[in-house]
Amino acid sequence: MHKIIVGDFRDDKNGPMQVVSGPIGKEKVHFQAPDVSCLEFEINTFLEWLNAKTGIDCVLKAGIAHLWFVTLHPFDDGNGRIARAITDMLLARAENTSQRFYSMSAQIRKERNKYYNILEKTQKGSLDISDWLVWYLECLLRAIENTKETLSSVFNKALFWQEHSDTVFNDRQRKVINRLFDGFEGNLTSSKWAKLCKCSQDSANRDIVDLLEKGILIKSGAGRSTHYVLNCGD
Repeated sequence: MHKIIVGDFRDDKNGPMQVVSGPIGKEKVHFQAPDVSCLEFEINTFLEWLNAKTGIDCVLKAGIAHLWFVTLHPFDDGNGRIARAITDMLLARAENTSQRFYSMSAQIRKERNKYYNILEKTQKGSLDISDWLVWYLECLLRAIENTKETLSSVFNKALFWQEHSDTVFNDRQRKVINRLFDGFEGNLTSSKWAKLCKCSQDSANRDIVDLLEKGILIKSGAGRSTHYVLNCGD
């Protein structure tokens, strides 16, 4: 453990910057950053390339920039966050818009294990970064697809409340319905309702019966498998 440098490049006084795992004596070095002596030159080269019109497709440039920066690893901390920010910035430039509904940064965090695996493989390999770019583009596609699902949920939620603007709901019912639209883990049961709303089982049952009668919920299963789903019929 050592004190990190803030607002300046790493100095490697405590040895080369390495990403290491495993117990003492059996450490595995996953990555070793370039020597600090060439860091300023390499960063200037990177920034010159980053800001130049290279003729490279902007989406591919974002993937290359991410790999390049995180490999240089110029700071003691925050390199991954900065690399993800650079990626999102270049993607925004590629689309020529300030409004984007997906986040490559969030998707990379979601797939961090696969990200670190392909990163290590690429950094320890040759200068061929094709596998990295393939993974990066597939990750970008998943980010866009996940956003489509999120937007669909948002639109459906807004439409539901618009259509039921005159329907009477209590606070517990509104809370659970919103949770169902936002992403409810597992099946909705009366016991989960009571736990979520911090109410008695009787209150949960009354809330559910009321929504069944109004056609908001549909009962599914029987016995211990009984659960409830939103009625999202056409």
